[in-house]
Amino acid sequence: MRFAIATPDADASAAARTRLDGLVKPLGSLGRLEDLAAWLSAAHGAVPPRPLDDVRVVVFAGDHGVSGMSAYPREVTAAMVRVFLAGKSGVGVLAGLAGAKVRALDIAVDWDGADVPAAVLAHKVRRGSGSIDVEDALAEGEARTAFDHGLAIADEEIDGGADLLIPGDMGIGNTTICAAVVAAVLGLAADDVVGTGTGIDKEGRARKVAVVEAALQRAGEVKDPFALLTALGSACLAATAGFLVQAGVRGAPVLLDGVFSGAAALVAREIAPGAEQWWLAGHRSTEPSQAYALRSLGLEPILDLGLRLGEGSGAVQAVPTLRAARAILADMGLLAELT
Repeated sequence: MRFAIATPDADASAAARTRLDGLVKPLGSLGRLEDLAAWLSAAHGAVPPRPLDDVRVVVFAGDHGVSGMSAYPREVTAAMVRVFLAGKSGVGVLAGLAGAKVRALDIAVDWDGADVPAAVLAHKVRRGSGSIDVEDALAEGEARTAFDHGLAIADEEIDGGADLLIPGDMGIGNTTICAAVVAAVLGLAADDVVGTGTGIDKEGRARKVAVVEAALQRAGEVKDPFALLTALGSACLAATAGFLVQAGVRGAPVLLDGVFSGAAALVAREIAPGAEQWWLAGHRSTEPSQAYALRSLGLEPILDLGLRLGEGSGAVQAVPTLRAARAILADMGLLAELT
């Protein structure tokens, strides 16, 4: 399987750098904002970049067989889908402030979902997943099916006019599978990548480490990314990976969120090398596996607020920073214009 990844516009990036150096300020004095402005120019192929008027968060929801590692019961996932639809979630509130839209999709929630709109269930692959310490997360072929759904979801959002995409997540137990996937891809020990997730105590973390160790031993050395998603991932992780790959194919900028999108991004890069050129890291999660993933991807988080909610909530907070980066290119004056 080969994907033709789009190439960011190097000429636009160079033109942005030239303009930034000519603005009414000392060279480089706006620091990271200047880097982000040049990156956005390359992504949009224009100086200044397009206004980020249409920002879209897609929350990929699903349950995990290892949900017993969380401080919260598995049933919270289904309940949270309803909260997303009511606009009362953390990401819903924060996205509202940033002028972003939130779309919640049931990829693998363990419920029938009879009381939610059909559109929420349109990309459902299965109910829950296997407990990765004792069995594969997915059945044969389901990782590719979920990945293909992610491709289609990205197309839907981009065709709808998205200027910026944010992958969100919801699923009790998801930090456990992310730790396993990151450890498997990067050859790390379970103790290096396992964090406290939703706020478990020292003993809870020790149990989580043991589960990830067992999962890694059971799966063995897995090279193929779809086999990895089958053994250690989930349908929603596979769908998120597809979403990220298709953004690279379509040349759509992406703002990654926390640990979940970081793990999905590692797998997406394995499937489509070069897609990472279209991704920025919105914020630094408190989960250690995200730090390893971002380091491998060569991404530096824009914000560091100690967040660990997920949902896309951290990335949404970085949207005003990206808009500020665009604004300096669009609205600041040039030194050459001073009289």
